[in-house]
Amino acid sequence: MPPGITTLAADTPTLSAANTGFMLICSALVMLMTPALAFFYGGMVRVKSTLNMLMMSFISLGIVTILWVLYGFSLAFGTDTGSVIGWSQDFVGLSGIGVTELWDGYTIPVYVFAVFQLMFAVLTPALISGALADRVKFTSWALFITLWVTVVYFPVAHWVWGAGGWLYELGVIDFAGGTAVHINAGAAALGVILVIGKRVGFKKDPMRPHSLPLVMLGAGLLWFGWFGFNAGSWLGNDDGVGAVMFVNTQVATGAAMLAWLAYEKIRHGAFTTLGAASGAVAGLVAITPAGGAVSPLGAIAVGAIAGVLCAMAVGLKYKLGYDDSLDVVGVHLVGGIIGSLLVGFFATGGVQSDAKGLFYGGGLDQLGKQAVGVFAVLAYSLVVSALLAFLVDKILGMRVDEDDEISGIDQVEHAETAYDFSGAGGGAASRTAAPATGPAAPTNKKVDA
Repeated sequence: MPPGITTLAADTPTLSAANTGFMLICSALVMLMTPALAFFYGGMVRVKSTLNMLMMSFISLGIVTILWVLYGFSLAFGTDTGSVIGWSQDFVGLSGIGVTELWDGYTIPVYVFAVFQLMFAVLTPALISGALADRVKFTSWALFITLWVTVVYFPVAHWVWGAGGWLYELGVIDFAGGTAVHINAGAAALGVILVIGKRVGFKKDPMRPHSLPLVMLGAGLLWFGWFGFNAGSWLGNDDGVGAVMFVNTQVATGAAMLAWLAYEKIRHGAFTTLGAASGAVAGLVAITPAGGAVSPLGAIAVGAIAGVLCAMAVGLKYKLGYDDSLDVVGVHLVGGIIGSLLVGFFATGGVQSDAKGLFYGGGLDQLGKQAVGVFAVLAYSLVVSALLAFLVDKILGMRVDEDDEISGIDQVEHAETAYDFSGAGGGAASRTAAPATGPAAPTNKKVDA
């Protein structure tokens, strides 16, 4: 029997219908975050790239799901090997798991834990896609996802959350994915865009969002789904920690949105809807690693700091010359770093663990551990992701042709357009056309404008 599984016996926990139901709902909420991200990203691009942006997220639901069942769950949560990777034959194909087997002393079935973690694995590569808008071949993106989750996400998930993983054993606090999800995806995005280069017209042509209502819809759904993402990561709520995480998620997100808008008003003179949506996501990212370790007042601080610093960070691409299309680096990488490091300052020692941050008498010990986790994941993901992008570029070519990029990647890669106005009706043609039956109108008759 692989580690992490217990059977229903008198001396072990028994299955909780309440916790099992709660975790299934949380899993569904996390699944919703991937199409929500598709809407969020889809509204931020130009019309000619809308469908491609949606599909770059949706395809992850297919590819990563299959890989997770075949070997991903085993690599991430199987028996530890050398503190860097897992493997358990019973997890391969999920074929050796019984319906009554519980996860690692918890009161939920292994199947429930596996499907919850699957939704994290699906979302993470989808986050990367926002940095690559307008210019990546769809087949190349599909191959990149396959390689990336295999050699980057699955091992990093084991480092952070797997029993025996070296960051887990070090004592790095990452409640729901600041390192494994957001820093991982943000660093990968930076690595890939350094390989594939800038969009045609970067810093010259206006590349404004084509649908801010779609952006706001996506951000709202992300906010909603994030409660499952964060609160569910405690795998139940028998001790109230999940409830604290739920509250802190709301508090930090609101603080980050307000802080981003305040910075935007001071810096640019307006409160924008794009700023509100981006600020909310920055707060969600930052509280993800920290929410189980801080108080609600600490969550306000985490959110406010992330809102301002992420708003500042999104402008770095213009100064440094890297084309992060939809600010994945500025929001997810920077937000993940902020949230992870702030654990070392604001951890109270009274929620998920007894680890205390600097402001609560814990000294620099936890901050040092958090820094190791942050920079280890950042460096590994950045380097390996760049190498994978280089490999895929040599095999298939990562970018569409320049002419295809200019004309629109939706038509080239998907043979569709997001909006079809040809049947909308109205217009001069419909007003002056001859009636379908009866004699044609006299040519000398006045037609009203």
